[in-house]
Amino acid sequence: MIALASDHAGYQYKENIKKLLDELNLPHQDFGPPTNASTDYPDWGHKASQAVSTGECERAILICGTGIGMSIVANKHKGVRAAACESVSAARLARQHNNANVLTLGERLTGWEVIVDIVKTFLSTSFEGGRHATRVEKIHTLTNL
Repeated sequence: MIALASDHAGYQYKENIKKLLDELNLPHQDFGPPTNASTDYPDWGHKASQAVSTGECERAILICGTGIGMSIVANKHKGVRAAACESVSAARLARQHNNANVLTLGERLTGWEVIVDIVKTFLSTSFEGGRHATRVEKIHTLTNL
């Protein structure tokens, strides 16, 4: 299950990504918002990120104006590794090297055609493990810095 959330600045891409996931036969849950009325990204980003943190959803795609705010919100949740990606290469490497489980996108920064490729890449790329696994483990174990 893929969690989806946005704010008003990412609402249209969220709606478009729902259609894309339907075309790909991938189950998803929309954590909001229900309209494109002005709203605060943490309200919706926390809900979707919590679903990943608890295991209710395997991954999430969060969209705001830049993807940065949603990334900051998502990374506050235990077990979440969110990456703001503006390119296919970033999405692939976020999965391969960082085992990112949350993709954040910026509707104001990245065109729709590129977003489609980023989403498909993020969802189809596997974590490489190996030397990267040790590094990823440190993300969640070295928290008292």
